[in-house]
Amino acid sequence: MLDLHHTFAMLKKAFFFLLAICALGWGFSPYDSMFAGIALGAFFGTYNFWILVRRMGKFDRSMSEGTRAPSIGMAYRFFSGVAAVAIAISLPQYFHLISTVIGLMIPYIFLVIERIVYLSRRH
Repeated sequence: MLDLHHTFAMLKKAFFFLLAICALGWGFSPYDSMFAGIALGAFFGTYNFWILVRRMGKFDRSMSEGTRAPSIGMAYRFFSGVAAVAIAISLPQYFHLISTVIGLMIPYIFLVIERIVYLSRRH
Protein backbone atom coordinates (compact mmCIF):
# COMPACT_ATOMS: atom_id res chain seq x y z
CA MET A 1 0.00 0.00 0.00
CA LEU A 2 2.95 2.34 0.62
CA ASP A 3 3.78 2.02 -3.05
CA LEU A 4 0.36 3.42 -3.99
CA HIS A 5 0.87 6.38 -1.65
CA HIS A 6 4.28 6.99 -3.23
CA THR A 7 2.69 6.84 -6.67
CA PHE A 8 0.02 9.33 -5.58
CA ALA A 9 2.71 11.71 -4.28
CA MET A 10 4.46 11.55 -7.65
CA LEU A 11 1.12 12.05 -9.40
CA LYS A 12 0.50 15.23 -7.38
CA LYS A 13 3.86 16.63 -8.52
CA ALA A 14 3.02 15.85 -12.14
CA PHE A 15 -0.45 17.32 -11.65
CA PHE A 16 0.94 20.65 -10.43
CA PHE A 17 3.34 20.72 -13.37
CA LEU A 18 0.41 20.06 -15.72
CA LEU A 19 -1.60 22.82 -14.05
CA ALA A 20 1.29 25.23 -14.63
CA ILE A 21 1.37 24.28 -18.31
CA CYS A 22 -2.41 24.66 -18.55
CA ALA A 23 -2.24 28.08 -16.88
CA LEU A 24 0.40 29.22 -19.37
CA GLY A 25 -1.62 27.79 -22.27
CA TRP A 26 -4.79 29.38 -20.98
CA GLY A 27 -3.14 32.77 -20.59
CA PHE A 28 -1.01 32.93 -23.71
CA SER A 29 -2.73 30.88 -26.42
CA PRO A 30 -5.95 31.24 -28.35
CA TYR A 31 -7.05 27.80 -27.05
CA ASP A 32 -7.98 28.94 -23.55
CA SER A 33 -11.10 26.77 -23.25
CA MET A 34 -9.13 23.65 -24.21
CA PHE A 35 -6.46 24.27 -21.56
CA ALA A 36 -9.14 25.09 -18.99
CA GLY A 37 -10.94 21.85 -19.88
CA ILE A 38 -7.75 19.81 -19.47
CA ALA A 39 -7.12 21.46 -16.10
CA LEU A 40 -10.70 20.81 -14.96
CA GLY A 41 -10.56 17.19 -16.07
CA ALA A 42 -7.13 16.65 -14.51
CA PHE A 43 -8.37 18.12 -11.23
CA PHE A 44 -11.34 15.75 -11.09
CA GLY A 45 -9.18 12.85 -12.31
CA THR A 46 -6.67 13.47 -9.52
CA TYR A 47 -9.56 13.63 -7.06
CA ASN A 48 -10.74 10.25 -8.40
CA PHE A 49 -7.26 8.80 -7.94
CA TRP A 50 -7.11 10.18 -4.39
CA ILE A 51 -10.43 8.47 -3.62
CA LEU A 52 -9.01 5.24 -5.04
CA VAL A 53 -5.85 5.48 -2.90
CA ARG A 54 -7.87 6.22 0.24
CA ARG A 55 -10.32 3.38 -0.40
CA MET A 56 -7.53 0.92 -1.19
CA GLY A 57 -5.98 1.76 2.20
CA LYS A 58 -9.27 0.96 3.92
CA PHE A 59 -9.61 -2.19 1.82
CA ASP A 60 -6.10 -3.37 2.77
CA ARG A 61 -6.72 -2.71 6.46
CA SER A 62 -9.99 -4.61 6.44
CA MET A 63 -8.42 -7.55 4.60
CA SER A 64 -5.51 -7.73 7.06
CA GLU A 65 -7.91 -7.54 10.02
CA GLY A 66 -10.23 -10.14 8.50
CA THR A 67 -13.29 -7.88 8.56
CA ARG A 68 -15.77 -7.16 5.81
CA ALA A 69 -14.14 -5.37 2.88
CA PRO A 70 -15.63 -1.96 2.02
CA SER A 71 -16.33 -0.91 -1.54
CA ILE A 72 -13.57 0.72 -3.55
CA GLY A 73 -15.66 3.84 -4.19
CA MET A 74 -16.65 3.37 -7.79
CA ALA A 75 -19.81 5.45 -7.37
CA TYR A 76 -17.89 8.44 -5.97
CA ARG A 77 -15.40 8.31 -8.83
CA PHE A 78 -18.16 7.90 -11.40
CA PHE A 79 -20.16 10.85 -10.09
CA SER A 80 -17.12 13.12 -9.88
CA GLY A 81 -16.47 12.36 -13.55
CA VAL A 82 -20.08 13.19 -14.30
CA ALA A 83 -19.67 16.44 -12.33
CA ALA A 84 -16.63 17.42 -14.41
CA VAL A 85 -18.52 16.78 -17.64
CA ALA A 86 -21.60 18.62 -16.31
CA ILE A 87 -19.47 21.67 -15.55
CA ALA A 88 -17.96 21.53 -19.04
CA ILE A 89 -21.39 21.19 -20.64
CA SER A 90 -22.96 23.96 -18.59
CA LEU A 91 -20.08 26.40 -19.22
CA PRO A 92 -18.99 25.71 -22.81
CA GLN A 93 -17.54 29.21 -23.23
CA TYR A 94 -14.97 28.41 -20.51
CA PHE A 95 -14.38 24.63 -20.75
CA HIS A 96 -13.97 22.45 -23.84
CA LEU A 97 -15.87 19.17 -23.35
CA ILE A 98 -13.49 16.80 -25.15
CA SER A 99 -10.43 18.22 -23.41
CA THR A 100 -12.22 17.81 -20.07
CA VAL A 101 -12.71 14.12 -20.80
CA ILE A 102 -9.08 13.84 -21.86
CA GLY A 103 -8.08 15.57 -18.63
CA LEU A 104 -10.05 13.01 -16.63
CA MET A 105 -7.79 10.30 -18.07
CA ILE A 106 -4.48 12.11 -17.50
CA PRO A 107 -3.88 10.77 -13.94
CA TYR A 108 -4.26 7.23 -15.23
CA ILE A 109 -1.82 7.98 -18.06
CA PHE A 110 0.60 9.30 -15.43
CA LEU A 111 0.05 6.08 -13.48
CA VAL A 112 0.94 3.91 -16.47
CA ILE A 113 4.03 6.01 -17.20
CA GLU A 114 5.11 5.79 -13.54
CA ARG A 115 4.73 2.00 -13.58
CA ILE A 116 6.79 1.73 -16.77
CA VAL A 117 9.54 3.87 -15.25
CA TYR A 118 9.42 1.86 -12.01
CA LEU A 119 9.65 -1.47 -13.81
CA SER A 120 12.45 -0.28 -16.07
CA ARG A 121 14.47 0.84 -13.01
CA ARG A 122 13.93 -2.49 -11.25
CA HIS A 123 15.28 -4.57 -14.12
